Amino acid sequence: MKLEQGARIIVEDWIHAQPEDVLHFITDETKLREAEAFEKAAQSCGAIPKVTVLPSQSIQAGETIAEMRRIMSYATVIIGATNYSFITTDAVGYALRRGARFLSLPLSCNDGRSLLEQDFLRMNPATAARLGRPMLRCLRRSDTVHITTKLGTDITFGIRGRNPGLFNGVTTRPGSCASASFEVYIPPEEDQTNGRVILDGSMGYIGLVERPLELGFENGCLTYIDHTPDGDRLRRFLESFGDPEMYCAAELGIGLNRLSQCRGASYIEDESAFGTFHIGFGRNLALGGNHNAAGHFDIVVHNPTILTGESVIMKNGASCAWF
Repeated sequence: MKLEQGARIIVEDWIHAQPEDVLHFITDETKLREAEAFEKAAQSCGAIPKVTVLPSQSIQAGETIAEMRRIMSYATVIIGATNYSFITTDAVGYALRRGARFLSLPLSCNDGRSLLEQDFLRMNPATAARLGRPMLRCLRRSDTVHITTKLGTDITFGIRGRNPGLFNGVTTRPGSCASASFEVYIPPEEDQTNGRVILDGSMGYIGLVERPLELGFENGCLTYIDHTPDGDRLRRFLESFGDPEMYCAAELGIGLNRLSQCRGASYIEDESAFGTFHIGFGRNLALGGNHNAAGHFDIVVHNPTILTGESVIMKNGASCAWF
């Protein structure tokens, strides 16, 4: 897919840009081609594009974004299009409370292609919503989520009093938040994630694991990482933040994009893939949680069986028949 076509999908099909809308595209110096394509797509709809280019090394921790929160709130739609996601920052929450819409569009890719050139963007948002709505109903009725896999994952999340949400790219209501990652998500209770995960998919920005490794969770935190080459890479990455909250399980997500594959090329594609679940670590303020960490990071696991209360919403990575 051409980059310009991907930009039009974002502007026309996800944002539903209208004449005179102000679309604030926040990116960094590594994504100038995407910024140009976005400007053209916005102008073709009669919308007003505003582009802010930030230093790429200043994004993940969120300080630069925090300084922009008042400026961001004046836009109709804010598009977070840096390499790293900043959907979970307090600045986004501030803008949402003042009626802006936000689309998280992290452009990080490992295969030399732009995210806007990736075919998984063609997934129909309405189809993803239909897949996700039954999951939302089950999550709302349950206090816990229990996930297992044939490789040995066996983990439980407490979700009492937590509201699930659905991302399918689309943001049309004032104060609404969307993500290029098509998923159902919920922030678990802070101290109620326990068990083990056999990680066989991807490690977000780091890429695919070469062989499955074990992770252990106690009272909401990652407490054990296998001593393997991939485990060491994960350990070094988490340590680089210098923040103990980066070990907190902050999000449970279930992928809804049937065109996505967990290839390690784009973490957004990885965590969107249907038949996977992911655990997000660190900051989760904009998702409805209470962690204000130095960043946000996800791991992706294949073929889960997901039980919410009495309902099995996925079995070995496949939707149950009644879905």
